[in-house]
Amino acid sequence: MLNTPADKYQPYPVISLPDRRWPEQRITHAPRWLSTDLRDGNQALAEPMDSTRKLQFWELLLDCGFKEIEVAFPSASQTDFNFVRQLIEENRIPHDVTIQVLTQARDDLIRRTFESLRGAKQATVHLYNATAPLFRRLVFGMEKAQIVELATRSTRLIRQLCEENPDTRWQYEYSPETFCFTEPEFALEICEAVAEIWQPCDARPMIINLPATVEVSTPNVYADQIEYFCRHFSRRSDVCISVHPHNDRGTGVASAELAVMAGADRVEGCLFGNGERTGNVCLVTLAMNLYSQGIRPNLNFSDMNHVVDVVETCNQLPVHPRHPWAGRLAYTAFSGSHQDAIKKGFDARKPGERWEMPYLPVDPQDIGCSYEAVIRVNSQSGKSGSAWIIEQNHGLKLPRALQQDFSQHVQQETDRHGKEMTQNALWQLFRSRYGLIATPQFALQSYRSDSQQDGQLRLTASVAAQGGTRQLEGQGNGLLSAAANGLSRWINMPFMIKDYHEHTLGERSDSRSVAYIRCLFQDGSSRWGVGIDSDVARASIQALFNAVGQSLK
Repeated sequence: MLNTPADKYQPYPVISLPDRRWPEQRITHAPRWLSTDLRDGNQALAEPMDSTRKLQFWELLLDCGFKEIEVAFPSASQTDFNFVRQLIEENRIPHDVTIQVLTQARDDLIRRTFESLRGAKQATVHLYNATAPLFRRLVFGMEKAQIVELATRSTRLIRQLCEENPDTRWQYEYSPETFCFTEPEFALEICEAVAEIWQPCDARPMIINLPATVEVSTPNVYADQIEYFCRHFSRRSDVCISVHPHNDRGTGVASAELAVMAGADRVEGCLFGNGERTGNVCLVTLAMNLYSQGIRPNLNFSDMNHVVDVVETCNQLPVHPRHPWAGRLAYTAFSGSHQDAIKKGFDARKPGERWEMPYLPVDPQDIGCSYEAVIRVNSQSGKSGSAWIIEQNHGLKLPRALQQDFSQHVQQETDRHGKEMTQNALWQLFRSRYGLIATPQFALQSYRSDSQQDGQLRLTASVAAQGGTRQLEGQGNGLLSAAANGLSRWINMPFMIKDYHEHTLGERSDSRSVAYIRCLFQDGSSRWGVGIDSDVARASIQALFNAVGQSLK
């Protein structure tokens, strides 16, 4: 990289709009959407989609709720031409969906485009030609007047062909390609000239698309350009203003949102931002941004994982795991502090309340994602992450002190192998640490308790231990104290019960119960044990046995 990049690169000029209004605007409803996955996105693939993958993608776009879909560049290849014909001839286009096709400003290509649309109930013909000074000078060697003449001549032919085919409801879209680095006055001039030919009205709907063909400025400059155009275009109320942002600077989404604030009615883009170079604007991100603000996006991503799977299959490109809203790690927290905040949020949440959750701007379940992926455990995780997974998958609500104890064991395990712990590995570690195994050190088989005249309780228990069965006897002021009394004499190791917690696993009357016990020993060490049983008393005694059993290992 150069030490003085200004020697080679220069910023594109900004637009003078001191009374700009868009910063005060808020987006209150969704724009019109156009998916160009099957055209612009397809042209950006190293291996363009075949008809099977195109049809699969088409069905996905319909399922997502798109009403305007740019399906092909029919004059560019026979494959694209045939796909348009297939959609029409096989009656695959719903009555409320408009297909769109792209053409360059050449008579033969325009006529070929109309051949592909023969028999369509409704269609949009999208004409484009580049207007920026760089392209006029370097690519085409044409003056402004010649660029305008090219656009108007092609528009005149398109109107003629539309009128010759009245059975189709036609819509016309014109794009001054490279709008974002075209002089604002010239962009207006050429669009005014084109609109004068088309004469937009209800019978002849028109879209003017103002693309950021290559992102060359910050999003606020693009918004200024859109607002300037909307305020000065003489037929503003008769046309739909569309935007087609690209993502060269990584700000395509911001450019689209600010453009809508500046007056745009419609946004063109692709699912997950596929497109040339760094891609088109991501329509999934835009729609979900609206959704997270309580605005209905008019697109349905209720099964986001399915959307990702189909797009990856058709495009043969992966969706990044950190992609906004849709990546497999988009809702995942590994950090201990994040996990703690999320767990507290879920603990505090009541049914029917507005969604307010630390680090989760939307409920993952709204887009078909389970809570299992929200928190995952590695060496960066804390007590809340492990506790969350245990609770979500097994219903155990660990006491805070037990969370802290278990997190230390998890930390040791993840530090040892340096990898993420799966849910199964975490559960197996929990079981082994706290006695929930098939053959614990002490396994309660049966017990009997009797109240004594002095108010004490006497416990007699049959316990499986060391390959045989032994009898345990003890007394105390309650069942657990009696069990602890007998067990301390049995192992010749005094201890005291420091913590005790219990709860049911479920809400039914026959649900099992879980008990958590921490025992404190003379050397200052402590151990936790967990017991699960349909009888809460048995669960408590087994939890005690498991805590003491851990101290003997």
